[in-house]
Amino acid sequence: MTPHDATDLVIQGGGIPTFLLDRCVAATGATAVKPLPPKVVRLIGAQATEDFNDDIKRLLANEKLDWAFVPQGKKLSDYRLIAFDMDSTLITVECIDELADFAGKKHSVASVTESAMRGEIDYKDSLSRRLSLLEGLDARVLAQVYTERVQLSPGAKELLQAAQQAGLRTAILSGGFTYFTERLRIELGFDFATSNELEISGGKITGRVIGKIVDAHAKAERIVKLCKELDIKKDQVIAIGDGANDLLMMAEAGLSVAYHAKPATQAKASVALNYSGLDGVLNLFEPT
Repeated sequence: MTPHDATDLVIQGGGIPTFLLDRCVAATGATAVKPLPPKVVRLIGAQATEDFNDDIKRLLANEKLDWAFVPQGKKLSDYRLIAFDMDSTLITVECIDELADFAGKKHSVASVTESAMRGEIDYKDSLSRRLSLLEGLDARVLAQVYTERVQLSPGAKELLQAAQQAGLRTAILSGGFTYFTERLRIELGFDFATSNELEISGGKITGRVIGKIVDAHAKAERIVKLCKELDIKKDQVIAIGDGANDLLMMAEAGLSVAYHAKPATQAKASVALNYSGLDGVLNLFEPT
């Protein structure tokens, strides 16, 4: 039987040099090394010690390798809900920035987006400021952005399909817009989607949303509500995001994953994936 606090170290993202692997084994006291395809190594019985220091972490980063200490024996099927942020997480772009591009204001909007993601300005205020710059934009550009700009992040489809096959419920929780989350929900088979509804009048974007803005608090509240409705415990939830607006949502999950995220988000997440695709989440678990 696996001890309750037994952990492994998963290293992924590319081939790990032998000298660095040896240093990781020595630093963590791992009892065995288990190579897994493709380019994943699991150090069995590895412990997070002081010897696994900033120097080794720096070397792993230099080799563009992701790492995570994970509980032994944990399977994806042990979880019951997985929640994704949309912009720059499930998909590769920020939809509001791409809309702004059609208005000739991408630089102005993108700079506010970056500040909001770093947590430097309040999300509600940042969204209102960015939306005001889109006032009068032809609503037909929504379809153009979806068709021409929206792409799934690497490994997104693989992670989603594996989660669905393992019996997890799936959700998109986004401060973005329903036009995009609903299309993704339907096309990819998500169970739930929560986001902001753009106000459109006379075929034009008004620069406002309908109802309350979906911010960090609303995303966290939605996870809590879903867990209550579905009788799911916090430690059965996986939440994946990249910015400050995801932190409260991630705090309501047993496993939080910072995906190519801002430093402040990485610091508070269970796991950070900086180089792997979203399917790197699957390597954190034992095979079924």
